[in-house]
Amino acid sequence: MARIAGVDLPRSKRIETGLTYIFGIGDHRSGSILKEAGVDPDIRIKDLSEDDVRKISRVIEEQGRVEGDLRKEVTMNIKRLMEVGSFRGMRHRRNLPVRGQRTQTNARTRKGPRRGAVAKKRTS
Repeated sequence: MARIAGVDLPRSKRIETGLTYIFGIGDHRSGSILKEAGVDPDIRIKDLSEDDVRKISRVIEEQGRVEGDLRKEVTMNIKRLMEVGSFRGMRHRRNLPVRGQRTQTNARTRKGPRRGAVAKKRTS
């Protein structure tokens, strides 16, 4: 199993798809990495040579942030928004949608399960 940027890539997938398992690498960036490294995108990960893995790792390191560094940067950006008290920061703090989506009827993924209606006591 090839290990690139601290992530074990699935052996049976094509390298172009396998690279997308690394946080911060999508389809487009995966293709550009392989083109720059000179590796065929149709080859399976299990068929990669050590030299190919080294080339891909070197290109990823040159291009910039992936995995831990990128996750840390995103987290720090969200914390900064919350500390400043911006609208987006307040939405993050309250676990509500951040990008302007409606919340009256939707947003169940972000808000969580519905809270049940509070039953009133009968006075008889």
